Amino acid sequence: MPSSPSPAPTSSWDEPEGLAARGTLIVLAGRGEHGGVYERFGRRLAFDAYRVRALGDASADPSVLDEAAKLLADESLPGPKVLVGSDTGARYATQLAAEQPAGVDALILAGLPTGPWAAGSWESELDARTACPTHQGRLTDDPRFRRGALDESPVLPELRLDLIGVPVLALHGTDDVVSPLAQALGVYEGRPGVRVVTFNGGRHDVLNDALHRTAAATVVLFLERLRLSPQLPAIAEGLV
Repeated sequence: MPSSPSPAPTSSWDEPEGLAARGTLIVLAGRGEHGGVYERFGRRLAFDAYRVRALGDASADPSVLDEAAKLLADESLPGPKVLVGSDTGARYATQLAAEQPAGVDALILAGLPTGPWAAGSWESELDARTACPTHQGRLTDDPRFRRGALDESPVLPELRLDLIGVPVLALHGTDDVVSPLAQALGVYEGRPGVRVVTFNGGRHDVLNDALHRTAAATVVLFLERLRLSPQLPAIAEGLV
């Protein structure tokens, strides 16, 4: 009898002891990545009492989607439950939200890919991914990270934002050469449920770029507003 496939590995970060959890973020990584790549993001959000569960690259491992569905259905994880997708993970997060709307309270899409892109070399890929020297070093020294993945053009699910009935926060770098900002804005245009935040000088891996602290703070503001009511005005405006 053939054995069932092993579940996708999950990286987890929980709220500090003594604090009540304020919600759960389920992160779907992008091409070449694994959940541990989001340790810095996970620790920062967990410090603010949000549980974070980070999974790998669904374009290379289909079991990632099965594991994400289990996490959405896990009643031991507190709501609101928010799917966070980076790169191709953003496409898969949108697919899950369309197929399982009852389990998803919001979407966060970072560096949504809009078409194929070829780095041609590891140096070019690393430069396109992030300007953060710490994260560049992490990716360079990480044996689990798969170099050259941005050169791949996997078959991705159709992007159907018209099927999404929950609030969406879209994060995108102005200097993203993998997914140019103008093309991403064209995808989001006319979607009243989508709030787009751009990062000046930001590159493709927005959550792990040089402005990762600002990105995390933007996510926390979005989550706090979501907990109160997504219909309320933004908690803070005019951030510098």
